[in-house]
Formats: sequence, structure tokens, C-alpha cells
Amino acid sequence: MEVRLQVSSQLAAGALAGVVVGAAASGGLRIVATRGREWVSKTLFGPSSSGGKKAQASAKPTRPAASTTEDIATVTEEEEEERAEERDAFWFKEGLTEDFRVELALQNISFDARSTFQRVQVIETTQFGRTLVMDGQTQSAEADEHIYHESLVHPAMLLHKSPKKVFIGGGGEFATAREVLRHSSVERCVMIDIDEVACDICRKQLPEWNGGAYEDPRFHVKYKDALRWLEDTEETFDVIIMDICDPIEAGPGYKLYTNEFYEYVQKHRLNEGGILVTQSGPGAVYNAQKECFTVIHSTLRSAFDVVVPYAVDVPSFGCNWGFNLAFKSSDPEADKRDVLNRDVEEFNNEIEKRIKGGMDGMRFLDGLAWRGISGLPKEIRQQCEEEDRVMTIDNPVFMFAS
Repeated sequence: MEVRLQVSSQLAAGALAGVVVGAAASGGLRIVATRGREWVSKTLFGPSSSGGKKAQASAKPTRPAASTTEDIATVTEEEEEERAEERDAFWFKEGLTEDFRVELALQNISFDARSTFQRVQVIETTQFGRTLVMDGQTQSAEADEHIYHESLVHPAMLLHKSPKKVFIGGGGEFATAREVLRHSSVERCVMIDIDEVACDICRKQLPEWNGGAYEDPRFHVKYKDALRWLEDTEETFDVIIMDICDPIEAGPGYKLYTNEFYEYVQKHRLNEGGILVTQSGPGAVYNAQKECFTVIHSTLRSAFDVVVPYAVDVPSFGCNWGFNLAFKSSDPEADKRDVLNRDVEEFNNEIEKRIKGGMDGMRFLDGLAWRGISGLPKEIRQQCEEEDRVMTIDNPVFMFAS
């Protein structure tokens, strides 16, 4: 058996021998480490002359056998290319633009299958832990999903006076529902996701994400097309949360980012004083305008009087992530001032009064954090103000998909 590792010195290569805990029954274990363009190889616990288990058991696994030899050989170009390919096989790569990608050390892939609508993977990376990936795009990761979900849900819920009925479009990990149901005012929460297979995978592979939401009697889930369900129902809601996949060309949900959808919701499904919030794709300085963030903002403005953009750093996504709040308002100017000038202590008091666990239960969001994520850089604010593209069913704008 052979293990290849990269080290910075011959001394480090020798030290590797001390951490080996077992050896192959025949042929032994050979550690091959690189130092620059050289291989440093050590053969540990070579085969016993008797070849029996007793001889193997008597070997001391914490130090190399006395007969260990060392040889140094120059690596050929072919071997180096082969090694580079092996190294690449253990990295998860995700493109953020055509010219920029992130790579994460991959520990394992625990699930990989294709539903009717998309490819669904559950992977584990060293940096972010278990991660849900759909069509090659990170959806949420163990280390920072709370940042995304707290930022998506709580601003809209706290800026509404008393949200009783909440609609979630998408939300397959059930983490959005988890955060909604922390609000004591909520009487009914309806989640509509088109992909039952993906939702079941999340329940089985990522059970901590839902935090018991699935068992809450206030929670109701149906596996249908969200647009069609909203068109067929007579229900209206205080808050509508769109936690759907990005508008990519091959994806199932781009119609839920269009002017037609927003106008329908504003007129027929939001109660007076209601709030819609949608995840809006990358919101960093280098890609907010190139992707869909500013277009979604502009499209919402075509249907709502008050639209407030904000963005938060979600490290596993590789960049700041954008959101847009839209208000069905009878006093647009007053509502906009209230959102952007909300007092930090007032925001914190609302968290304490209205959310289960209060301030101690919030890992990311509080009044000061809200002030930070709603205070976008000047150039992004200008891009949002100047954006005149409006997404329609006939003229969609698609996000980059790696």
C-alpha cells in the first residue's frame, strides 16, 4: 500500500513515519512524500518472514522498523501531472464567474443523485462541514447556514407589526421554516417546494437543519409548483419568503423572479402592510450588477413602492449574498425610513420579545448587524438605483451557472 503526501523538508518526511498506525498484511505500507520536485519514500512495517498475524501485531506502529531505508529520486513530469490530477480529485470546485472560482478540500460525498428537477448532492468539506449542493451550486453549509437563514427570515418578520400567516416558496432544507416558527406571533406557515425528493434528502441527510420544524403543528408543506399553488389558492399572507434556487437557465424557478409574479403577489396574495423578501443571488462589489441582484431589485420596484436591498457575507457561497425586501405599503416613505433608520436597541428589543430564545438564540442577526447588512457600499446602491432592466417571463435574466 502506498500513501503520497507533500512535505517541506526531508525531516518532515521522516517524521511522517511516526504517525502510521497500521500496515498492509503483505507488501507493507510505503509513504511517498514530495519535497519540491523530489520524492522521499519510506517503507514501513514490511512483510514479516512468517507473514502471520502474530508478527504483525507485535510491530510497533509508532516508529519505523529498523530495516527502513530511504531513497530519493527525481520526479518525472508525467508523475507530477498524475499527482496533480489525484490532488484535484479531492477538491470541490464552484465557479462564481467565468473567470473566478473557489476550491474547497473535500472530505466525502455522502449523497449524489438526480431528482426530476435537479442534481442534489450532500458533501462534506474541511472548511464548512456538511453542505447541500444543487446543480453544482452551494445552497447551505453546516458552518454558516445560520447566517443565510437568519438574514433571509428575521428582517422581514421583525419589520412586520405582527406576522400571523407566512408563505415560504422553496426552502427545501426546512431551515427557513425553522426560523419562521421561532416567532410567537405565527399561527400558520405554509411551505411549497416543487422537489419532494430534494426535501426528503435534506430531512434524512441534514436533520439538524430543520430544528423540529417538520413536527410543528403550525407548519404545512406541499410539494407543488409554488407559482401554480399561489394562483390556485385563496389564501393571503402577511409575509412571503422566497427561498428558491437561483434563476439559472436550466433551473425550475426563474418565473418566480419576474415582474408577472411580483405583481400577482402584490395584488392578490399579500395582506395590506405585508412584506415579501427574496434571496437575490450574489451581492458583492464585483458581481452584484453582472449577476441578478440589481435586476431583481429593479423588477421588484416595478411592482412595489418600497424595495430595500441588503447583502450579507456567507463565506461558503464565496461572496456576499444579496436579498431584497418589498413592502405593500400605504405610506412608502415612512416605511422606508423606518427600515433604514431602525434603532439598534429597538431592533434588539423586538428580537427579545418576539423570537423564541430571544437575543441569546440569535447567532448572527441583531440590531447592529441589521444596520451593517442594510448599509450597502455606495457603488452597489448606485447600481441598484440606476438599474433599468426588468425580468419578465419572455425576457429573463439568468445567473451564471458553473
